[in-house]
Amino acid sequence: MKGFIKDIEGLAVKNEEFRQVIYTAQHCQLVLMALRPKEEIGAEVHKLDQFFRVEEGTGAAVLDGVRTEIGAGYAVVVPAGTRHNIINTGSVPMKLYTIYAPPNHRDGVVHRTRAEADADKEHFDGKTTE
Repeated sequence: MKGFIKDIEGLAVKNEEFRQVIYTAQHCQLVLMALRPKEEIGAEVHKLDQFFRVEEGTGAAVLDGVRTEIGAGYAVVVPAGTRHNIINTGSVPMKLYTIYAPPNHRDGVVHRTRAEADADKEHFDGKTTE
């Protein structure tokens, strides 16, 4: 079967990895993330659009310097060129997933920690899941 059909909320809640690419299509990419208490993705700017959905935990989304408190059920859309950060402000892991359009990472890449992600300078290499 082509495509991805799974319980994304269940996958996100069970995920313990900082970043885990679970599906890459030609024009978008689905990635699970888990931020430890007080951890953040780190301020960054992409030349692509990005969508975040929080499934568990509480935190803040910072888009071009504007901070907004977020929690389970929140969606954050980050247009290309926007400086952004997602911060876990809570005392439990923040579970979320993100969609990059177009893809940003190598298909299947797993970074257990933010430090591991920061050290790996990988980028999307054009290979999709299927």
